[in-house]
Amino acid sequence: MERLTIQVGGYEANCSILSADGRAFVVDPGSEGDRIVELLAKKGLEPAAILLTHAHFDHISGIPALQKAFPGIPVYVHPGDVPMFGHPLNQAGGEYAPIGRPSGVRDVETLAELLPGVEVIHTPGHTPGGVCYHFPGDRLLLSGDTLFAGSVGRTDFPGGSMTRMMESLSTLAKLPDDTLVIPGHGPHTTIGAERRYNPYMASCP
Repeated sequence: MERLTIQVGGYEANCSILSADGRAFVVDPGSEGDRIVELLAKKGLEPAAILLTHAHFDHISGIPALQKAFPGIPVYVHPGDVPMFGHPLNQAGGEYAPIGRPSGVRDVETLAELLPGVEVIHTPGHTPGGVCYHFPGDRLLLSGDTLFAGSVGRTDFPGGSMTRMMESLSTLAKLPDDTLVIPGHGPHTTIGAERRYNPYMASCP
């Protein structure tokens, strides 16, 4: 599987484009939807789906441009985060124009039917429906805002929970140390590095 990760928007969310066997998947198109569309065209890729690690505004605002360019493209998200679409507390204005519930929303737990080889790990804490995308064969984890290099996502937003975050981190800590982690923001890391140096994950059993 090939991966390209770019930073989008003022919050510099990491948007990843995964491609394998002629199919592409866009993970967390947080902003600059037109730029993502242009990049897909440059690579000769037509996405099969949009995948969300969670539904905060800085991870979803590029969806309208993608769905305009690729009509019918589905959006996979955990049901726990669906109520966040269009919610007044999930808006920032400016480049992050409010968007309602996209068309074609599907339960991310069914993603394996479309993308074999992916393991969807429910990791609540930052949001109720946060997930990580684990690709064991590629030693790759897209961790969204659950796990950062040296830190974790905030839990003081509506629906956040430090108790659930620590439970989620305990699950991720069981992955192989050489798993490459692409977080929702900031530099990449590995599970091994976070187990050793991240004060939150280091306390996990």
